[in-house]
Amino acid sequence: MKAAPLPRTRAAASPRRRAWILAVSAIVSVVVVWAYHYPPRHYASPVSNLLPVEPDRELTDDERASRVVFGHMLSTPPVRSRGSKIAFMFLTPGNLPFEKLWEKFFEGHEGRYTIYVHASREKPEHVSRLFIGRDIHSDKVQWGQISMVDAERRLLANALQDIDNQHFVLLSDSCVPLHNFDYVYDYLMGTNLSFIDFFYDPGPHGNFRYSQNMLPEVRESDFRKGSQWFSVKRQHALMTIADSLYYTKFKLYCKPGMEGGRNCYADEHYMPTLFNMMDPNGIANWSVTHVDWSEGKWHPKAYRAQDVTHGLLKNITSIDVSHHVTSDIKKVVTQNPCLWNGVKKPCYLFARKFYPESMNNLINMCTFGRTLDLLTSWWI
Repeated sequence: MKAAPLPRTRAAASPRRRAWILAVSAIVSVVVVWAYHYPPRHYASPVSNLLPVEPDRELTDDERASRVVFGHMLSTPPVRSRGSKIAFMFLTPGNLPFEKLWEKFFEGHEGRYTIYVHASREKPEHVSRLFIGRDIHSDKVQWGQISMVDAERRLLANALQDIDNQHFVLLSDSCVPLHNFDYVYDYLMGTNLSFIDFFYDPGPHGNFRYSQNMLPEVRESDFRKGSQWFSVKRQHALMTIADSLYYTKFKLYCKPGMEGGRNCYADEHYMPTLFNMMDPNGIANWSVTHVDWSEGKWHPKAYRAQDVTHGLLKNITSIDVSHHVTSDIKKVVTQNPCLWNGVKKPCYLFARKFYPESMNNLINMCTFGRTLDLLTSWWI
């Protein structure tokens, strides 16, 4: 009889191979432990990114309730539809002098935008068919008062009723578009950021305006300043109109003629402070609306007809760094690149303040067929 073959025994690993396996395992273990205890500088866990940062103290009941609501809003994905739109919200005292220019901007893009007009002094007479019937119930707005924030919230509340609106842009009567519609649409809809300008200003026009009466909910270290002209995603729009706690603090304690000769303007501080506290990683540090404060006056530089040139528009559309200057004696200048999904891009999609007399110059210089860079700008 033929003997059955003996089972084959597995050859023992060589000492060199065993040493190599142990070395690799040790290296992997060290890397994993190091990454766990010392994450990269810009790393944040997906869950922590969705929740407001907890302060190092016991929260009040109202704060806890607000943070639960905000955290839920941030962690809930927005409802996407086939016809996602941008809501263009115009905050104006009356007529909109650049309706014809905006009509050229919107032309051919029906179903991708909605228009809302808040007129605080008189009902506007529209010259463009696109603006007819787009007025919302408005109320009076006083410069420097909380009524400015009220108007912004009113616009957002009206625009949020349309489930297709996914991004919300606040514009003034003196604003003009700097790029064609496709570029603006892709810029705003292609990122998960809201464009809210915010920075820390220790000077008299910054944190000097802060009131200790905002404690404990708003600390001076949380207080921020920024441009009123924002562009926000749907989650942040919902948070803005849902907020009562922090809004009330600014309504009561951020206004002109406060104690100590301080003048606080809620439209410059409310949203920058709110989102610096609740979702700092979800907002950019610049507004997509260009305003020139280089003259150092109470109001920004305004452009008359003779100022509107190819050079002016090309200069504005080429800016790719956000610029902030503190109002203290040091006049500290900070510049940061405008990063869109990690890529440096031009900062501005719109610009203000343009006088109505510049309308013809702007109309004559804009076109959809020819562009400065063949990709983005619609100025000849």
